[in-house]
Amino acid sequence: MEDIQQRKLLSALSHGAIFFSSTIISIGIPIAILLISNDPIIKNNAKESLNFHINLYIYAILFALLIVVGIGILLLIVLGVVSFIMPIIAIINVLNQPNASYRYPFIFRFV
Repeated sequence: MEDIQQRKLLSALSHGAIFFSSTIISIGIPIAILLISNDPIIKNNAKESLNFHINLYIYAILFALLIVVGIGILLLIVLGVVSFIMPIIAIINVLNQPNASYRYPFIFRFV
């Protein structure tokens, strides 16, 4: 029973790290969880969280460059909403289904 609670906590923490900070801390927490955990589901959730954070940074840079064209501000607002809602969905999912990894839709997987 203790393993399920630990799995829920670490998986939720890796997905919720974006709420602590939008800087390097949001990537550092999933990296630390990835390195210290031996559980494959926790590792998959940490990798998925890292991929989501990396995608957000890439999209933010691209959308900031599109401000010159005029649609960048709208895209940045949409990105802000997505970066708030998607981790909440991931946290709810890993808490309700601790034996399955959550996969974010529409992201590139680098890790």
